[in-house]
Amino acid sequence: MTRRPPLVACACLWLGLLLPLHAAAVAPSALIPLPAQLSMAQGRFQVDADTRIVPADASAATRGTAEYLAALLARTRGLRLRIDDGGKAASAIVLQRDPQAPVAAAEGYALSVTPQGIRIEARDDAGLFHGAVTLYQLLTPDAKQGAVDVPALTIRDWPRFAWRGLMLDSARHFQSVADVEKLIDQMAQHKLDVLHWHLTDDQGWRIQIKRYPELTKIGAWRTPPDAGHDGEPKRYGGFYTQAQIRQVVAYAAARHVTIVPELDMPGHAQAAVASYPRIGVTGRRPQVSVDSGINPWLYNVDDDTFTFIDNVLDEVMALFPSKYIHVGGDEAIKDQWQASPTVQAKMRALGITSEDALQGWFIGRIGRYLEKHGRKLIGWDEILEGDNLPADATVMSWRGIDGGIKAALLGHDVVMSPSPGLYFDHVQGDLADEYAGRLGVESLQDVYDLQVVPDVLNATQAKHVLGVQANVWTEHIPSMAHVEHMVFPRLDALAELAWSPAARHDWPGFLARLPAQLARYRAQHVNYADSAFAVDIATDRNVALATGKATVTLSDQAGFGAIHYTLDGSAPTPASPRYDAPLNLALPATVRAASFAADGSALAASRQRTLDRASLLSLPGTALANCPGSDFRLRVQPMPDATSTQPVYAVNVFDSCQLFPPTLMDGVQAIHVDAVRLVRNYALAHEQKLVVSRPHATPFGELVVHADRCDGTVLASMPLPDPAHSQRQFKLDAKLPAQAGEHTLCLVYTAPIDGPLYALGRVSLEAGR
Repeated sequence: MTRRPPLVACACLWLGLLLPLHAAAVAPSALIPLPAQLSMAQGRFQVDADTRIVPADASAATRGTAEYLAALLARTRGLRLRIDDGGKAASAIVLQRDPQAPVAAAEGYALSVTPQGIRIEARDDAGLFHGAVTLYQLLTPDAKQGAVDVPALTIRDWPRFAWRGLMLDSARHFQSVADVEKLIDQMAQHKLDVLHWHLTDDQGWRIQIKRYPELTKIGAWRTPPDAGHDGEPKRYGGFYTQAQIRQVVAYAAARHVTIVPELDMPGHAQAAVASYPRIGVTGRRPQVSVDSGINPWLYNVDDDTFTFIDNVLDEVMALFPSKYIHVGGDEAIKDQWQASPTVQAKMRALGITSEDALQGWFIGRIGRYLEKHGRKLIGWDEILEGDNLPADATVMSWRGIDGGIKAALLGHDVVMSPSPGLYFDHVQGDLADEYAGRLGVESLQDVYDLQVVPDVLNATQAKHVLGVQANVWTEHIPSMAHVEHMVFPRLDALAELAWSPAARHDWPGFLARLPAQLARYRAQHVNYADSAFAVDIATDRNVALATGKATVTLSDQAGFGAIHYTLDGSAPTPASPRYDAPLNLALPATVRAASFAADGSALAASRQRTLDRASLLSLPGTALANCPGSDFRLRVQPMPDATSTQPVYAVNVFDSCQLFPPTLMDGVQAIHVDAVRLVRNYALAHEQKLVVSRPHATPFGELVVHADRCDGTVLASMPLPDPAHSQRQFKLDAKLPAQAGEHTLCLVYTAPIDGPLYALGRVSLEAGR
């Protein structure tokens, strides 16, 4: 599946009428997602150590919500509230399930704050829990500890969509139970309610199936490329026992999060076939794949294979009470089916004339089995291929929105999960220190502005859109800290997209509410990305090289907050000079800058740039564009399973060619390259033919430097070292002929494409002294 100024809370006269929230400025600055309706009143209520939480009904779920709220406040704000089952506390937060609660919508709640106390009412357990989460946000408007004043208000709130999801891929890289539970807890704090758990793929089978022990004995483990070298483990993998899965399912259920498991079929099946070759097409046993992308291994279509799948599904359904079971259905290239006489005979017997239709028959067979057991099939939009899809099957639209539109027009329910907009394996920013991930950039605002329901759907068709989901594919995300960096704070944008009414869309207001959420992340040790607020320190390199002076502009992606800077290398604070206009500096200079919220809290870590001749002539490989012809681009770690966050290299697996931008070359005499040799572990399937191969003059290829164009004059050719007897990171140097004026350099690796992949760590031009 590689596929505005700060918000000020106002005290408004309570008129006895519940009014919609028309402007972000009337909402307390702590709320994400924004409630459906909110009205302010006069006064406030202080919550302190003497305040009690009172479960006002005998429900165990209400008691559980009270305990959750108390524990969350204790560990994040140091505010320890006791639970009073007697209900006689003078200062109290009352939680009550009530069939006559003001909000009738499923998962909805009513929350009122008066000078006398706080009350949350809901008609169902989920609604009461969501109300408690909203109260938690009201009680943590900043990073302070202890007592807090809550403004008097009334909230009536309910979700926009029933499906508010996040997909976690545990097949490509494995996360611990504690990691998964931490993510679920954050989902609950954002009122998301579906964890789509991707548990099987070519690179690993992560769920214990007792009837088929080889699935985890063999299928859960892979031998990494260059195993045991340069930090790569000799063996990579892991799986969740059935006891662990029950634990995680119960943990999620207590937070009103449903886990929908995914077992990929008929493609993405290599780990399964590696475990039991008889369920594959060829009868051969492949290795569990180390290659990301699209691998060719498919399930067979014989009775024995369906018996295997049915037995696996039986155990899966016993572990996961979810109404939906996700069966994948994506990216199944049909080469093995096309080459198999047995499969072709089966197609003829079924009267099926194409392999795509055979996949439709396959998915239909699985759907009917699930239907017999009271479950519903959900799959990626490829399941629409063929005419055997059960009428109640749900489609998850990932190849943009077209699959979702088609499904809704056909009467199928839809979850919108379009790539690239909601693919959280895409990077959030493009500064040099961004983590590994797919490019292009899918920013915080990109997520916030995504339209969930396409305009082409009429009101009846639009009702088929169950909701929205973001996906975290982990091919290039090996650690949980990395997962958190990719997910947060984009999860806040997703949450508001999924919960709040579309009419409440307010990007400036959202940004104004975000600093409080960032403080909550820090209190809970969540490794969120600051990409939206990180300061980009920019200048025209060539003007600076020509004049010895630099005009420096400072900006951040979101255009929010105040930027403060220093010129002496010290860390900027809100007391440092504020950036209001470009800086005119003489070289050399050091600029350090950071953005701050209205309360003085840092929105992002400071960034620094040194401006002198050497630095202006030196760029990281991540700053060099692809050569014309292919826009595919990844940021990758040195090794596939590296859990560090830097260094990161930009690669195009189709063409190892990058452009050093137009640069004033007067006086430049040499080029120095920090190069790196990477593992070429990419399964490109039918796109392998697009990989560019170039002739090489030395055994292991060269790094060739062309003037101006990629077919321009060769300025230098630097032989690459023997991969078997050289370090992974190495240096290349060459003299350059004299050039005057601005020139682009095209840097091309000519290494054989059946060997390692090479990347540029940093390219430096060196001038004479």
